[in-house]
Amino acid sequence: MRVTAIERQPRRRRGNVFLEGRFALALSLEVIAEAGLRVGDDLSPERLEILREADVRRSALDAALRLLAYRPRSESELRQRLARRGLPAPVIEATAARLRERGLLDDEAFARYWVESRGQMRPRSRRLLAGELAAKGVERETAVRAAEAVDDAEAACEAGRRRLRSLSGLPYPEFRRRLGDLLLRRGFSYETARETVDRLWRETSGQLPAQDIG
Repeated sequence: MRVTAIERQPRRRRGNVFLEGRFALALSLEVIAEAGLRVGDDLSPERLEILREADVRRSALDAALRLLAYRPRSESELRQRLARRGLPAPVIEATAARLRERGLLDDEAFARYWVESRGQMRPRSRRLLAGELAAKGVERETAVRAAEAVDDAEAACEAGRRRLRSLSGLPYPEFRRRLGDLLLRRGFSYETARETVDRLWRETSGQLPAQDIG
């Protein structure tokens, strides 16, 4: 069958390929360029299938790059997102391998990024961070190693200080309850939460705490 036209789709990097005057398939412009496809070419059914497969691989790569441009991902997370698009498992495997080779898919680097970004936005404990990474498919050893960079005492104080404005003027029992609950939800141990509450109470009120968290 002869290619009679290749028309670029409006606002998209894809082209409609017409064979013998009829629309046959849409391909990414990259696939069209890489295949050297031109009007007048004769396409066998076998070559058509090769082009379709190349387009699926290109679509998978483009989707993965868009996801990674938004933020780093664990390999497991990326695979799951591509699977939701209905992409075949062999294509997902090949895409992941290509991204690993290019240094764009690296669970150790992702784990470090996750720990650092959480520390900047919503500080939490090593234990909770390791659990979050495990939930994203990062191997336990890698997750624990990345989380070990966090000092729980300092992270708890940072998390608490960010809430001090909303706790200003509260009596100690209410201050203790609210801040203690926050720190426990962030995965800090009871002991770390208690020490942090007492420390921040002294810093903000200049008084000794009336009692421990209880």
